Amino acid sequence: MCGIVGYIGDKPVVDILIDGLHQLEYRGYDSAGVAVQCGEKINVYKAEGKLENLSSVLMQHKDEYSASTLGIGHIRWATHGAPTVVNAHPHTCNCGNLVIVHNGIIENFKELRVKLEKLGAKFKTQTDTEVVAHLIAYKYADTQNLTKAVQLAVKEIEGAYALCVMHNNDKNTLVCTKRNAPLLVGIGNNEFYVASDVPAIIKYTKKAVYLNDNQIVTLSREKMVLIDENGNELQPKIETLPWEPVALSKMGYKHFMLKEIHEQPDVIRNILVGKLHTTEEPIVLNEVKLTRETLKNLTRIQIIACGTSLHAAMIGKYIIENFCGIAVDVEASSEYIYRKTVTDANTLVIGVSQSGETADTLTAIKQAKAKGSHVLIITNRPDSAMAREADSLVPVSAGIEVSVAATKSYIAQLVSFYLLAMYMAEIKGSLESSVLKSLKTDLTQIPQKIEQMLSHKEKIQQCAKIYANTKDFIYIARGINYPTALEGALKLKEISYINATGYPAGELKHGPIAMLDESMPVLSILMKGSVYEKLLSNSEEAKARNARMIALTNSKDEKLKDLFDFIIEVPDIQELLSPIIAMVPLQLLAYYIAEYLGKDVDQPRNLAKSVTVE
Repeated sequence: MCGIVGYIGDKPVVDILIDGLHQLEYRGYDSAGVAVQCGEKINVYKAEGKLENLSSVLMQHKDEYSASTLGIGHIRWATHGAPTVVNAHPHTCNCGNLVIVHNGIIENFKELRVKLEKLGAKFKTQTDTEVVAHLIAYKYADTQNLTKAVQLAVKEIEGAYALCVMHNNDKNTLVCTKRNAPLLVGIGNNEFYVASDVPAIIKYTKKAVYLNDNQIVTLSREKMVLIDENGNELQPKIETLPWEPVALSKMGYKHFMLKEIHEQPDVIRNILVGKLHTTEEPIVLNEVKLTRETLKNLTRIQIIACGTSLHAAMIGKYIIENFCGIAVDVEASSEYIYRKTVTDANTLVIGVSQSGETADTLTAIKQAKAKGSHVLIITNRPDSAMAREADSLVPVSAGIEVSVAATKSYIAQLVSFYLLAMYMAEIKGSLESSVLKSLKTDLTQIPQKIEQMLSHKEKIQQCAKIYANTKDFIYIARGINYPTALEGALKLKEISYINATGYPAGELKHGPIAMLDESMPVLSILMKGSVYEKLLSNSEEAKARNARMIALTNSKDEKLKDLFDFIIEVPDIQELLSPIIAMVPLQLLAYYIAEYLGKDVDQPRNLAKSVTVE
């Protein structure tokens, strides 16, 4: 989490830093700051809260930095220390000559702080980052070389970091390094850009070098020098960035979230192109290296993920077991990495992450890989650290997702799981050809069905207006749509701050039913299929407790009108594919409730999109 931007060249640096930080606000927005080389000194400007507050501060000092062409910036998601001006990055050493920005967590910062205080360091903040500033400053005092100082300092640091460092004695130098946190260098014409993620620099350059762990890059206006942790010079691998700047525009929508919900039909089409040619031909996943022999020897599959990706993983479990007959476990990455896991060469480990940088999931797949497991990654970022660790890769092709609440990336993950499950079933011969053909046919029709829903949103807006002022919300479902209930509840709580919870409908009577009364909305995801009648019965139980009942359904059953106060109808689809169809109105419901409540839809409080700390 947090966002870093750096620049060295001949352009006005503050404009580049602020623009870059604006593109990285999805990574955190508790506070922000920049450090700029202004003649004979480095000036630091900070502000608490959103980036617009920093812009206001900078307007008051424009004359000081207008000619500056070297600087670093940071937007923060607070970990150590409250989101205050003092704790905001950049941080400095005691003399103020060295300035640093940092993403990640320094795990041994307390021990380092005690050591540095004994050496005379005076700490001004509660952050772990300030420790790094003092540590590098002491190394610089010994070496008088910024690159060497960084190289020596990081050998004493434990944890995750991406660092960008300036020193007033080196007015033509920027030094950067990383470990278990993303960082890339954009290459221009006698200029270089540094960023945590592509959106910060994509409008300026399409050429970049992704730093690997423990590499250190030294940038001047004229050149880039890349070394490993031992000081050996390396040849940078220059790559082409995958996106267009237009992806960062709202394109007339009020919020990025609404735009990204509307992009979902085309996202699905993009995924299917090249993978699903016709209903008669096999699924094509060129970057998946699972052979018939590999699948034959598998004793289990483990899927590890966090947040929204965890809900996609739960549906992945359901369809892989159904299509392939292989036992699948799903676990939150944050739990997986802190217990003894039974993983070996006969285990397929699937990591799911929108960013491909999720710290817990990245650690988990490294642990699994060390035990000999085949690692398959489903991610929206084929250029990410997780993708680089993968034995097999399924890129979800959702494009840049700016809104913190995941929408199109979730749908893309679901579609990718369906393609993967069918691909594996075809290799194993575990699914009848008629069933596969039916699934493929219906999958290709889903984009049009979603467009149909998106063109008739009035009913969802009406529902949102009715229920926007509730304090609690319950979502229920059974079978393959239980994770849909969890994801629907998560979307609502993320952006509206309503206490929403998803339950397997059969579990209502085992405790949660005690919460039901005339003030509690209960939304039933009532899709036709094997559990329809059971869920109908569970809905009757909730109605008997005076709950305010909402149905999300593809059924035309007339008796639903007596049971439910509000019915949201969706296009018909077979049960196995229904999670894709069911999720879109739940995304819209969350969006419109949050909008009615006046919430910051794209940047909900306390959240960040790319969770790069454990």
